[in-house]
Amino acid sequence: MALFSLFNKKPAAPEPPAIRELLFGDVPVLEWPKPAAPGRADMPWALFAAAQEAYQRSDTATAIAALQQVLAAPNLESRQYLQAWQFLRLLGVAPPAAEAKRVLGVVLEVALPQGLDLVAAYADNSARYFNHSGAGVVWDGGHDLAGGPIQALLAAAQPVANAVGPWLEARRPAPPTGQARINMLTPSGLHFGQAPFETLFQDPMGGPVLARGQDLMQALIDFQAGNSPAA
Repeated sequence: MALFSLFNKKPAAPEPPAIRELLFGDVPVLEWPKPAAPGRADMPWALFAAAQEAYQRSDTATAIAALQQVLAAPNLESRQYLQAWQFLRLLGVAPPAAEAKRVLGVVLEVALPQGLDLVAAYADNSARYFNHSGAGVVWDGGHDLAGGPIQALLAAAQPVANAVGPWLEARRPAPPTGQARINMLTPSGLHFGQAPFETLFQDPMGGPVLARGQDLMQALIDFQAGNSPAA
């Protein structure tokens, strides 16, 4: 069954994949990068490492300066910018109003009886699809897939992010079986909407996001199968 399959009554679903925790750009400050991570001295990891070290010695100004250098660096992964904003918010720095709600990533979660399906899209034109079976497709081509499904998903999610406030508590675990969740990743934090799948799919704001997510999932499957070229 694929991302938007119908739900059936079956035994409890397995635990969500560990990769889920890396999709949101909100890894804890002392784990991005981990102390012994290879490449810790390379950019932009060196800036995050400098922020970690300053944070540990309560040198807020130095930590903020290092993270602002991450934001100023061009052509990084969207998740790097999201990580920098997460740390900056922890240090009391809020994004400018014009930037706060900009959707840098969308993670769609659909909890099937067999497990969790995930589709993720980012402003840097990367995307992922992880099926509940454990299979997955990763696109890091630097440009959108044929038909522009990555940017279409981000565009569909932007009005939803504009309409709801950021989630100020710890990110929730994966949704329970039968539920779907739309996660919008912005400089001001996580915004999300959750409901039973059919309810969310029929929602005038949520439905288009799920539909564009389905388009992206299919584009990624087609790309992996060699049936669809990149744009």
